[in-house]
Amino acid sequence: MLIDVKPRIASEEVRELLEYAVHGDEEELSQAVKQYAADSDCKLLAYEEEEQYIGIIGYRSGDNGVLELLHLAVHPEDRGMGYGRGIILDAMVLERPAVVLAETDEDSADFFRSIGFQVTGFTKYPGGPEYFRCTYETEENEEDFM
Repeated sequence: MLIDVKPRIASEEVRELLEYAVHGDEEELSQAVKQYAADSDCKLLAYEEEEQYIGIIGYRSGDNGVLELLHLAVHPEDRGMGYGRGIILDAMVLERPAVVLAETDEDSADFFRSIGFQVTGFTKYPGGPEYFRCTYETEENEEDFM
């Protein structure tokens, strides 16, 4: 079950999962915490099972029908068990977007590709590292996503 953890963003358990999402980068973690605190359009939800947080998803969902994934992480002990896909599906059920977007690095691009996203590489600046834009378009009458 997804629960709102934005009010508990300072807790060790939430920060640990968010830290996985930013690959341990303290500066990015600090920016993410500030972003969720300041932007009311950003949501931060954790997947809870047996009173433990298994994973976390942060996103922005606007009136334009686009759900923009900002952060996604599953506790290392629980990876490869379908939780990441399930967390995205639960967010899609909550928000009912027309399109789900994510921007990620090469390591995560294969995950998004494996769950049905279209993945396109790009660079943010000439000579910079390659990033990947991941897009999933839902169908209006689709009951089971992906």
